[in-house]
Amino acid sequence: MFDLGSEEAKLLLNVALMATGQNRFQSAGKILAVLGWFRPEEASVAVANAILFISMLDFRGAVDYIDHVALPKFPSSAMLQAFKGMALIRMGRKAEAALPLSMAAGQTADPAAAQLAKDLMT
Repeated sequence: MFDLGSEEAKLLLNVALMATGQNRFQSAGKILAVLGWFRPEEASVAVANAILFISMLDFRGAVDYIDHVALPKFPSSAMLQAFKGMALIRMGRKAEAALPLSMAAGQTADPAAAQLAKDLMT
């Protein structure tokens, strides 16, 4: 049986994020699918999937993924809330984005997510 260690998982996650940044969305999606299978407990994989949807300009898909897949597994993830707010803003639903953004902005456990949310609220 093949096992994916934490260092290998981090490396693959970084490769998926780099692929996303280079608009290689299909490759990123495949890598993230494998990571999700081997590391279902990793919130970072869910966040990377949200980033992938947003990078593909599929804001509705990002919100659906975050609401129906990611947040049920990781309900305390401030970063997922921040990216949900970002996607809603990009869809022109700024009023709706206020709740997830304020939830993320109030988190102290993830300062990066809190700062992202605060930046998006301005």
